[in-house]
Amino acid sequence: MLKTLLVIAIGFLPSLFSLWVIHKTHLRSRLRIRQVTINFPAMHERQSVRPVESDRYYLEGVGYLIGDISCKFNARSGYIRCAINPDGPCNGCRHYESKELRGGTEKKA
Repeated sequence: MLKTLLVIAIGFLPSLFSLWVIHKTHLRSRLRIRQVTINFPAMHERQSVRPVESDRYYLEGVGYLIGDISCKFNARSGYIRCAINPDGPCNGCRHYESKELRGGTEKKA
């Protein structure tokens, strides 16, 4: 009878150890999440907030764009101006290259 109880107890030891490790891991992760939520406002304030772009405009059929779309390098995006000078400004950019704009009134036969 004693040997049977000893075998059963030894059989339960790995699962009990596993449950203990899982419990410790959950406690540790909850503590880390709590620390992150406490520190989040401080991290949020340190991030630089990008000001509202003054050269942002809406183009029908395309959406919001920023920058000078007559430039060859303009990304035609509402998020970045171009690959060369993504933060801008477009005025006075030394990389500006004019591109040929296609006229919408011409019809080809």
